[in-house]
Amino acid sequence: MNNYEGLFIIKPDLKEEDIKNVTKAISEAITKTGGAIKKEEAWGKKQLAYPVKKSKEGYYYKLDFDIEPANIAKIEAAYKLNADVLRTMITRK
Repeated sequence: MNNYEGLFIIKPDLKEEDIKNVTKAISEAITKTGGAIKKEEAWGKKQLAYPVKKSKEGYYYKLDFDIEPANIAKIEAAYKLNADVLRTMITRK
């Protein structure tokens, strides 16, 4: 298993409860594919450098996790299709 860092930008216009549901779904997707979450950070709402899908702000959520490299593509594909996630970036540490 390799160590990865994932940064997710979630729509800012969601209610706080909906944001918690999205972050929980992100965490569950990693654990369901055999990963282990090491650290979770909610950075809150921040101004974006440029508009993304007509949003000028985004709610930032960062995860440090261990997972098999073959499962990274599954996680990225799942969140590129999620309408509540504006951007996803997963990098190997």
